[in-house]
Amino acid sequence: MPEPKPETKPNQWHGIPREDIPWLPTIDAEACIGCQLCYVTCGRAVFEIEDSVAVAVDPMNCAVGCSTCGNVCPTGAITFPQMDAVWKLERERQIFRTVKKEAARKHEREDIAKARADAQAAVELVTTRARVEVAGEFGDKQFLVRLEELLGDRPYDIVNLRLEVPTVKGARAKAPSYMTFEVASETQEAVEPFLNDVRALIRDVSLVLVAITGL
Repeated sequence: MPEPKPETKPNQWHGIPREDIPWLPTIDAEACIGCQLCYVTCGRAVFEIEDSVAVAVDPMNCAVGCSTCGNVCPTGAITFPQMDAVWKLERERQIFRTVKKEAARKHEREDIAKARADAQAAVELVTTRARVEVAGEFGDKQFLVRLEELLGDRPYDIVNLRLEVPTVKGARAKAPSYMTFEVASETQEAVEPFLNDVRALIRDVSLVLVAITGL
């Protein structure tokens, strides 16, 4: 014997069952010209177009108080009850206690979403990898040795290092060369503190810092 399906909670509006709320669209089929404006305007999938006439296939899904479809209908074929009935129901059912609780939950969700977005933005602002471009005469400056000393036990590494020299003779003559390398964090920490030391080293050995680019 199949298990009975669990009862689903009826669609409610601030604690009031939707079927108790007299807010439904009425369509004058004679006045409808089948323009489909209601179909594309409604965000609740209330309407379908059948035989070139608008039909409210899911009227209970209409947002209480919304009459956008009727407002944009070029022939006035869609009408709604007066809001007085809804206002009366609001007072009779005392919905504002429920609304206050719903507002508090909404504020909480928005605060959580904002905190997550702020945290993500902060993470994205942290540069954990950067490309360094240096030019100059590298011959006897022991730049790489001192760069390795800077690394020590710190949570960074130097990767993708390339040294470009103009010619073999140029290298012997200590002609200016071009070096690129990347500083990478091994623990997703910001590399900026280490880059500051790299900048100081480049100045100390009289090389030229061409650029530092966050990756």
